[in-house]
Amino acid sequence: FFLESPHSMPFTVLAGASAAAKALAPTACTTIEEVGSTGVGALTLGFLALAVSTVVMVAKAASADQERRKYYFCNTFICGVATFAYFAMLSGQGWTAIAGCRQFFYARYVDWAITTPLLLLDLGLIAGADPALIAAVIGADVIMVFSGYLGAVSVVTTVKWFWFLIGLVGLACVIMHFAQTFKVSADAKGGELAALYGKVAWLSILVWICYPVVWLFSEGFASFSVSFEVCAYSVLDIISKVVVCFMVMSGSEFLSGEGGAQSREYV
Repeated sequence: FFLESPHSMPFTVLAGASAAAKALAPTACTTIEEVGSTGVGALTLGFLALAVSTVVMVAKAASADQERRKYYFCNTFICGVATFAYFAMLSGQGWTAIAGCRQFFYARYVDWAITTPLLLLDLGLIAGADPALIAAVIGADVIMVFSGYLGAVSVVTTVKWFWFLIGLVGLACVIMHFAQTFKVSADAKGGELAALYGKVAWLSILVWICYPVVWLFSEGFASFSVSFEVCAYSVLDIISKVVVCFMVMSGSEFLSGEGGAQSREYV
């Protein structure tokens, strides 16, 4: 006779959870709730807005001086990567079925995993924050994005909400640095540069807070239809990427040297 070791119990529990997850997985879906014509229209609008913005940013980067060019490079890749993601979703790629037989666009999370760190880098550079601090905030952001993805694909309810809470912690860290530590660095520069950072940062905070709300009622409770989810995320993406990037571009005269306000004062 073989006695089961107490140390093997965690593996038994994990095996049971894995079996439960497989049982709940959407393998028996006869129909899948997919994005409708309204959602496709939103994807098209998002793709066009991001594609045009990418072209504009590339053109501006080509004629910008070395100091301003780094901002345009960030903006170019922010809009460019998002353009590819929207093209993939519009082409019927980058999605799978999740629990509840619902269409889930994982291409969106690939986009966010790349573009949100670049957005943070953009704001960190504007504020003149310490590079190590910027890296730490980017780390919290990556945790937030991957937690959102893992929560969306989770088939066990408790696991889903566990990941959602971790994502909220990551978001709270990002927002805290937007509103406090980055702001302190921007205020130290003063003038128009601080004003530019304030506008961009607070718009970003307001928009980023809306993302978990949409997640809560789409990937979370599945209360929103797939089309409404796609429309909501498209609007948020356009604001957080296109609008923010053009706001940064509008203040390009203040992004060289130690600040436009100071340089113009002594000219």
